[in-house]
Amino acid sequence: MTEVHPGWTVYSRAGCSLCEDMIAELAGLLGPLAATVRVVDIEGDSDLERRFGHRIPVLAFDDEFVCAYRLDPSRVRAYLTG
Repeated sequence: MTEVHPGWTVYSRAGCSLCEDMIAELAGLLGPLAATVRVVDIEGDSDLERRFGHRIPVLAFDDEFVCAYRLDPSRVRAYLTG
């Protein structure tokens, strides 16, 4: 079973250019908070592969879906302002 961690998580796969783009854009938006972002490679985790499949990257906050494929800056800002 996959453990849930609070905060920002990017679910990705190795070698995924969309994943790399999302992580870089997210770092720009979060500034110093970017150091707290968890990047989780879904390969080899049957629960995560079943949950996300090819729908990556996926950004979550406290395990709540925020966006997929491309970063949605307005949704990220909404989480930051609470």
